[in-house]
Amino acid sequence: MSYQPRGPFRVDTVSGSHMSSEYAKQLGAKLRAIRTQQGLSLHGVEEKSQGRWKAVVVGSYERGDRAVTVQRLAELADFYGVPVQELLPGTTPGGAAEPPPKLVLDLERLATVPSEKAGPLQRYAATIQSQRGDYNGKVLSIRQDDLRTLAVIYDQSPSVLTEQLISWGVLNADARRAVAAHEEG
Repeated sequence: MSYQPRGPFRVDTVSGSHMSSEYAKQLGAKLRAIRTQQGLSLHGVEEKSQGRWKAVVVGSYERGDRAVTVQRLAELADFYGVPVQELLPGTTPGGAAEPPPKLVLDLERLATVPSEKAGPLQRYAATIQSQRGDYNGKVLSIRQDDLRTLAVIYDQSPSVLTEQLISWGVLNADARRAVAAHEEG
């Protein structure tokens, strides 16, 4: 006789492992959010991955209908160009109810900024894209560490550089909160 848990758990029929259905749904919601931020449909994921990630499989992960192994989650995070912890439920800093705003560069807008102003940022963004294999060409998420590095390159504080990037239209005004919160913490 095998053990069957009570409550909001299910048994994954492939591996026999137990996974909270609520956790699976939260994980799926994070996967869906990352995919949609990148402007990809489920079929777009399949096309961009050249069939490595089937639309039906990714969709079942996103609905929480199918358990994803740690290995597959790491591979999916790599495909999306995000750290694995970005996909895990309950990983917002300090358990905050609202996640901090992301630092997202508008690459299309960046291409319109004269290179004498934005050359270092353009080269830095191209390097990150190359490292991640992320060439969606529309947006690029950067970390606080990236912003600090760019601030050194531009010989400005992160908050002053943030204002400059906002004025160029390259960074969303919500980035002010992320930078301010990071400088306080």
